Amino acid sequence: MLARMLKGAVVAAAFSTLAACASFGGGRDAPLRPPVVTDPAPIVSGTMRPYQIRGRWYRPVEQPNYDEVGQASWYGSQHHGRPTSTGERFDMNGLTAAHKTLPLPSLVEVTNRANGRRVILRVNDRGPFVDSRIIDLSRAAAEELGLLSQGVGEVRVRYVGRAPRTGGGMAMQRAEGAPSSQPRTYSQPSEPTVPAVSDASAYWVQAGAFSDRRAARRIADRLGDRASVQDIRSDGQSLFRVIVGPWPDANAAEQARQAVIARGFGDALLISGG
Repeated sequence: MLARMLKGAVVAAAFSTLAACASFGGGRDAPLRPPVVTDPAPIVSGTMRPYQIRGRWYRPVEQPNYDEVGQASWYGSQHHGRPTSTGERFDMNGLTAAHKTLPLPSLVEVTNRANGRRVILRVNDRGPFVDSRIIDLSRAAAEELGLLSQGVGEVRVRYVGRAPRTGGGMAMQRAEGAPSSQPRTYSQPSEPTVPAVSDASAYWVQAGAFSDRRAARRIADRLGDRASVQDIRSDGQSLFRVIVGPWPDANAAEQARQAVIARGFGDALLISGG
């Protein structure tokens, strides 16, 4: 009798374990096991400041319970190699993303609601600044999610946590439900670069205004060949303004502003016109 009771208890325990496993991974929207980050990258200084685009304010904040459904878009070769808000270069072949308010860098789980594909992405940039969209994907992320051809699709975005110092993205689940654990490669974080654009562009980044022309010139030299010094008058006082640009639109200029902030200029401003 005791033996039969013990056998029954073992069987019951086995079924209980199987049920627990099924409840963890059985649902299409069940959370995935996130990668373990033992040495998280620090949040990039300045990227958690409130900022304004086209008259609208965005206020970045730590959001451990962030879970939102909305539209995703993707961007590729036109931004490849440009600085992201963290100062890393954008790699369209890496599993990365842009978000308006989550910490930078961080990790998110993104699920394509149409086919169930899921990825873990490294968020290292700000955007998209379009009301109907909640996240911008790299080309590789859009390909993994099956959104490459259609351009825009409905996704669910969950905050996973802080990102490692490099990488962190991973393709987790394809349409047929078979998990994949092969991580994609990433560009190493690098110095921000400033791309050349048309002089007709209307947006610039002001790194700062200084009373000493030589100090302003040294800072402009640090910020690259698209940085220059302008003489301005403020309250009857001569100042020397360091600006970077021009930029083709407010989105590109904001990315550049975040890159300038990452270089240590926390009061960098987005301005229009020369």
